[in-house]
Amino acid sequence: MYSLLFLAVLSFVLSLLLTPLVRNVFQRLGLVDQPDYQRKLHSRPIPRVGGIAVALAYTLAFGLLLVTNLQAGHIVSNAFPLIWKLFPATVLIFLTGLFDDLFRLKPWQKLAGQVVAATVAYFAGVQVLGAGGGHFLAWWLSFPATVVWLVACCNAVNLLDGVDGLAAGVGLVATATTVLAAAMQHNIELLMATVPLAGCLLAFLRYNFNPATIFLGDCGSLFIGFLLGCDGILWSQKSATLLGMTAPLMALSIPLLDTSLAIARRFLRREPIFGADRNHIHHRLLARGFTPRRVALLLYGTGALAAIFSLSMASNRFTVPVLLAFCIAAWLGIRHLGYVEFDTAGRMLLAGSFRSLLNSHITLKGLECKLSSANTPAECWAIVRNAYRDFGFHQVCLQLAGCLFEERAGQHDPSRSWKLEIPLSGNGYIHLIRESDSAAKHDAVAVFADVLRKTLEEKVPAFAANALAAPDNQPLDPIPAQFQTVAAGN
Repeated sequence: MYSLLFLAVLSFVLSLLLTPLVRNVFQRLGLVDQPDYQRKLHSRPIPRVGGIAVALAYTLAFGLLLVTNLQAGHIVSNAFPLIWKLFPATVLIFLTGLFDDLFRLKPWQKLAGQVVAATVAYFAGVQVLGAGGGHFLAWWLSFPATVVWLVACCNAVNLLDGVDGLAAGVGLVATATTVLAAAMQHNIELLMATVPLAGCLLAFLRYNFNPATIFLGDCGSLFIGFLLGCDGILWSQKSATLLGMTAPLMALSIPLLDTSLAIARRFLRREPIFGADRNHIHHRLLARGFTPRRVALLLYGTGALAAIFSLSMASNRFTVPVLLAFCIAAWLGIRHLGYVEFDTAGRMLLAGSFRSLLNSHITLKGLECKLSSANTPAECWAIVRNAYRDFGFHQVCLQLAGCLFEERAGQHDPSRSWKLEIPLSGNGYIHLIRESDSAAKHDAVAVFADVLRKTLEEKVPAFAANALAAPDNQPLDPIPAQFQTVAAGN
């Protein structure tokens, strides 16, 4: 008990003293985060390497404990082989973040450093073994599961670091949750790992909460995320529940949810997964009029609620109702944030729009193949006139290689119609007319136009060459009269 108190107080004091020291040194060196008034809204340049103070305070607290005669010092000594094996992994993840802070690594370089650090941690003994810590996973499943979990935790805390005190505060809530879970499990090793991290983060918030004078930086957010990921695995290995990683996942639900939403949003919008945007949870709350302080406090409270769910799962009480309540709360929270991507995707699935769009693209692929295999302008026209009505057009006019084709399907009101013009080489063109309220394959009209332009444009040189090679400059294949001007339903 005294040793844990010693660790908590010592880590708090060290972080409280080292953080302003690191801040002042890097401020004098000019290594600061400059505001850009787009994504970085702080009013003045602020040092972004606060993780140095957190990592130093955390490491020094353990070092000073080892030289004392307190009982926990012997526990640390007994666990020293595991600590020594994990030390390179934590150093590597810290350096990856520090290099990114100082030199701006490329996304693949940053990800590579995280994967290597997670691999080192796996071979050091931090492994996702299966449900409730049981050995249910073969190594070829356990290894990728461990790497994915640790990399996800690193990036989850990293992406959440967008508002003063947010990443450090949410990390503190998750760490405190793990401390309570370790106490409930009588897991002394896990307590030893998490208590000093809680002390470091609590002191760091003195300087990082709004208005912040120092930022965590990637070296801090990746370091904290990595430690929380390792702690979550150690927690699950001693878990009495059958769901193993579920309780640690709930403890880290806020940063992990934000990361999952970012990946899903960018996938749906076909944007780079590792790109930056202003649609994270904290950005959405800021856009709704919340101040940075209110955003941080609101997400602290949400994290505390997730901690209650997590500890309920850890105690193996009301497992199914707790899991159900957690999922409902998460769904309501996402709905309240107003992400149009998920709402639109859900409506498309429920209304059958996805299947309709899929069918349109299948039709377009068939159209592209048929046009590519056509050998004469007449064959191209036959394919076009069989397809244009499927896309809601009621009139088409094609001029290709000196041949003019036209067809109109029925009578339509010109005042409610619009015209699509697609130019082709050699004075060729395609004109398509469609009513404004036509719903036929409207989602694929632009792709339909691109397919026509691409495939017919490629054929113009060959058609022109064939026309020049024919005797007396006549087309090799005469155009049937019925294809030259056709008016159906007039």
